[in-house]
Amino acid sequence: MKPTDINNPEYFHKVVDCQYACPAHTPVPEYIRLIAQGKYTEAYMINWDANVFPGVLGRTCDRPCEPACRRSRVEEEPVAICRLKRVAADHKESVEKLIPQGPFQSNGKKIALVGGGPASLTVARDLAPLGYEIHLFDEQKVGGGFMRSQIPSFRLPKSVLDEEIGYILNLGIHQHFNHYVKSLKELLDKDYDAIFVGSGAPKGRDLNIPGRKEAEANIHIGINWLASVAFEHTKKINKKVIVLGGGNTAMDCCRTSRRLGGEDVKVIVRSPLAEMKASPWEREDAIHEDIPIIDNHVPKSFVVENGKLKGMTFEKVHAVYDENGKRQLVPVGDDDVFYEADDVLIAIGQENSFPWIERDLGIDFDKWQMPVVDPLTFASTHPKVFFGGDAAFGPKNIITAVAQGHQAAISIDLFCRNNDLKNRPSPFTTLVSQKMGIHEWAYDNHVITDQRYAVPQAEKKLTLADRKKEVELGYELATAFKEAERCLNCDVQTVFITSKCIECDACMDICPTSCITFTENAEEPDLRQMLKVPANNLSQDLYVSDILPTKRVMVKDENVCLHCSLCAERCPTSAWDMQKFFYMPTKAGGKLYYGSK
Repeated sequence: MKPTDINNPEYFHKVVDCQYACPAHTPVPEYIRLIAQGKYTEAYMINWDANVFPGVLGRTCDRPCEPACRRSRVEEEPVAICRLKRVAADHKESVEKLIPQGPFQSNGKKIALVGGGPASLTVARDLAPLGYEIHLFDEQKVGGGFMRSQIPSFRLPKSVLDEEIGYILNLGIHQHFNHYVKSLKELLDKDYDAIFVGSGAPKGRDLNIPGRKEAEANIHIGINWLASVAFEHTKKINKKVIVLGGGNTAMDCCRTSRRLGGEDVKVIVRSPLAEMKASPWEREDAIHEDIPIIDNHVPKSFVVENGKLKGMTFEKVHAVYDENGKRQLVPVGDDDVFYEADDVLIAIGQENSFPWIERDLGIDFDKWQMPVVDPLTFASTHPKVFFGGDAAFGPKNIITAVAQGHQAAISIDLFCRNNDLKNRPSPFTTLVSQKMGIHEWAYDNHVITDQRYAVPQAEKKLTLADRKKEVELGYELATAFKEAERCLNCDVQTVFITSKCIECDACMDICPTSCITFTENAEEPDLRQMLKVPANNLSQDLYVSDILPTKRVMVKDENVCLHCSLCAERCPTSAWDMQKFFYMPTKAGGKLYYGSK
């Protein structure tokens, strides 16, 4: 293998597993260290630069970072990355002075944003400070999109959402709320230089089985029902409730039902429990609130008597998998099962809907009636129109919408400056030695063995009585410090200096995970098997040095390194150094708001 090019910013970025897994590439270890130091405002701003909504995401993120966390290499549970983000948001000082302050010098360009959700708000946040005149259109009376209408207040308090949306709207955004865009052609005929579509996936899937029409008054589409609750049009539900579906929307529906009068609330899902799309912690919270989840039941009919819904019948199935892992639900042969219900909430998925986009504007749609969108630039086939969030590639989550909003903002800025949309700005990176003495480091390198700390919750009888009372209380600061100390500082890299190595093998001997090997060079497949412990995880790279005097090379398996610094402390010649790697994708205009300071 050729020597590793550690000057390529993507090499060490990939080693910081949590940050690499985050769609917005938030510098996770950096902000966790700041929390451990009591620097909550600084930790918040690192987050704000990357993911725009730290307080929101600290409560509601789908946490793609946590399954990637290196802590789970040595313990069952990863660091509570998401909930530590909330600590920064809850304990920060005033940040207005750290956020860009308008009015900004105009660059003469005018942008329309359709939809007021996280993708559009991210585009607004990134482009407004560059001098763009931003016009935001949304049919709701306030901003937030599905963050406001689909996430219950007991998970995301209105005050948190209002605060973080306010930081963006206060940048001088022209706000057109209570305004449904009926025609994209009308927008294109106006003097906008570009249009961003972040209208989400606003259509909930229905279930057309016998009895659906007859029981219509007591059957509700989940996302529409949640929005009706959020805007206080719906304030109660009947006692016996069935929620159909196995995603996070179903969990929000059933938990909201418990707070609006539902006493016998159950979730019924087609798939096996282990294959439900809902996040494990969402399922746990539902079960904690006395909501059973019944799996492997396929809806057959709504049962109606004298024009009134009585319940539903289901067919019991089990999952059968072929040699390719493809699942088929096969009836078990039992009689159909009947469950009573006064109301049914259907939460079986969401679909995109673009009735307001004319099909003769030069925007191509695929066979699923989704716009054809470039996955790098988020440009449509119309030069002025860009998409992001759920409107681009279907329902995902908030952090993905934010990441796509950043990329779309870059493209809009490049387009308005007549530059190549494929010429993306490079990330901002630094790599700095943490050496303060021969074996002293500028960070705490002690590997804590504590298991993950639980986040406390408010008493169940209080939260079930008030749909606006937040269930999770967040970490107390002493506990937050302990949880932050579980982070292994994966962004503090082990950097090898070939010219200083005397090949004493001391680093190889002391490494607790046997990730370092001195060996003859070979092609990667062979070299992976020649290591002290074979490196079989092909998703993570090998760190390979230049040729040493004995014609060997140093090879380190990045997958199992714990960044404990024992190699650097043991090395008699300082051939190993611990260097902090900072990586932040730059925004539109090659700008960072806080991370460069």
